[in-house]
Amino acid sequence: MFRRAAKPLKPEPADVPVEGLDDEDFPDPFDTEFLEPSDVAEQMTELASQPVPEAEVKPVDAATLPARLRPASRVRPWVWWTSGGLALLLVGGLASWFALPIRQVAVTGNQVLTEAEVKTLAGLRGGVGWLYYGRGQARGLLKNPWVQSAVVTRQFPDSVSLQVTERRPFLQMRNRQGQAVLVAQDGRLLPWKKGFEKLPVVSGWGPERLNDAVLVAHALSRYTVQSVGYTPSGLTVKTAAGTVWSGDLKSLLKYAGSISMYPNQKINVYPWGVSVQ
Repeated sequence: MFRRAAKPLKPEPADVPVEGLDDEDFPDPFDTEFLEPSDVAEQMTELASQPVPEAEVKPVDAATLPARLRPASRVRPWVWWTSGGLALLLVGGLASWFALPIRQVAVTGNQVLTEAEVKTLAGLRGGVGWLYYGRGQARGLLKNPWVQSAVVTRQFPDSVSLQVTERRPFLQMRNRQGQAVLVAQDGRLLPWKKGFEKLPVVSGWGPERLNDAVLVAHALSRYTVQSVGYTPSGLTVKTAAGTVWSGDLKSLLKYAGSISMYPNQKINVYPWGVSVQ
């Protein structure tokens, strides 16, 4: 592909002919007047002595400035009052902790647990402040199986009363580890305590039927229950008035009163009737 060569540029004609120019039209660059150092110093002194004009300062609205250029906001007075109030509350709380200690503790209702055990369970062995003692510290009482319920009362200025209701042992048995334990009336297992060796004994094999044994012992309690045995085939209750067996719990609870009709006999209770041996 061929291109046409560009035409050479022609110089534009000058307004003034060259031959009409003189040397005065072109000043000598080296023909410059230099100032002496003393003259420079004098001019600087004169400039320094002149008064500086005052600049006019106009107020600027901070709201019109960008966020990064706005001045930091001052802390409002209510913030200081709130901070001071919280500090006073903290100091007052610490002071009241030591100024109002619990000095008197009254324990009532305990028969198995000692007074020291009740105080420890209630969290009153470490010098707790009276104002800060409450449900959270006393909740340890209900973690003990012997305690069925408890009422905690604070009395100003330094007293606390603990009214405890303990579970009553109803039966005795051995657990799966072979350890002797007590059974409360609600079926709760209790740690062994001395003094309950004469309670009716629960024993058996197969699937555990502890709840059934508790129900039967309650139903026949007026006949002085001596033992309750269970097997996969049924329950056997031995009383001072005789022995009764049944393979059906509902039938046993329904006809348990037949023991009084056949004293010192072995009674078998069935859903369809009763047999005496």
